[in-house]
Amino acid sequence: MKICIYGAGAIGGWIGAGLAQAGQRLNVVARGATLDALQRDGLSLMRGDVRTRVPVNAVADPEALGVQDLVVIAVKAPALAGVAERIGPLIGADTIVLVAMNGVPWWFLEGGFGGEITGHRLAAVDPEGAIAKAIPSRNVVGCVVHASCSLDGPGVVRHHFGNGLIVGEPSGEATPRVQKLVELLNATGIDTTLSPQIQKDVWFKLWGNMTVNPISALTGCTTDLIMDDDYVRGFISAVMLEAKEIGRRIGIEITQSPEDRHAITKKLGAFKTSMLQDVEAGRSVELDALVTVVRELGELTGVATPFTDALLGLARLRTRQLGLY
Repeated sequence: MKICIYGAGAIGGWIGAGLAQAGQRLNVVARGATLDALQRDGLSLMRGDVRTRVPVNAVADPEALGVQDLVVIAVKAPALAGVAERIGPLIGADTIVLVAMNGVPWWFLEGGFGGEITGHRLAAVDPEGAIAKAIPSRNVVGCVVHASCSLDGPGVVRHHFGNGLIVGEPSGEATPRVQKLVELLNATGIDTTLSPQIQKDVWFKLWGNMTVNPISALTGCTTDLIMDDDYVRGFISAVMLEAKEIGRRIGIEITQSPEDRHAITKKLGAFKTSMLQDVEAGRSVELDALVTVVRELGELTGVATPFTDALLGLARLRTRQLGLY
């Protein structure tokens, strides 16, 4: 297969390393120090003190690769518009674009999903529709990542915990292509399951991280400190109940209570969220894909979101002041 990783960061590098170890020849689109490191040293995956290095064909220009069978997009949401501008040469009629990103994606209301708002373009994540035009929904397979990875340096990925991917067609169909994709990913050693409705898995993950992420960015606190504060935890629960009602109105029933989810988060211990890591590294934050889009979906479904609005306003103010939003 012709396989390309677009965005050789922590998650893209982890998936790519698995594919390469499984015998796939791996192409990577990268730039700057990451491109230099990949061309010089290949891609490295660290588990504890054990380093696994795999060769990759790293290029700066997608045109150098041409049409691929599989493209994995694993960038942070603020970088997606830039990817969309350049990804065209990689996508043919039969190309699978596996979108392994945090938050609500631009294709969320495609595939007949969403009830009365099916097909609506979400301005929070695709303001002008440029992403949907560049990456047609017919090519997209959704992906929810359940793994924690970080970068030790350019081209060097560290895997911390978790080893799961959930993938699915926006339509919910178990198509031959997505079944083959699940087989391919399982062959890498990553535990991959096929979802009958990937939007539900996207929303359920969002339900847990749309609050703790921005609160960690605001406070600089790890998840244990956030969960241990009764007032903060109560505020988080109020936001989650708003999102739970939005989900219900678009066909996603969440049976858990916020406290059920808090118990799971507490088990992570003193964990730095991805957004806190971004703030500390001076990178743009994924606020729109995690929070702004929930407010937009609230407006579309007629759900009042005063607590989500407060979270968005505070996080937006702080990250703007830092120059990260």
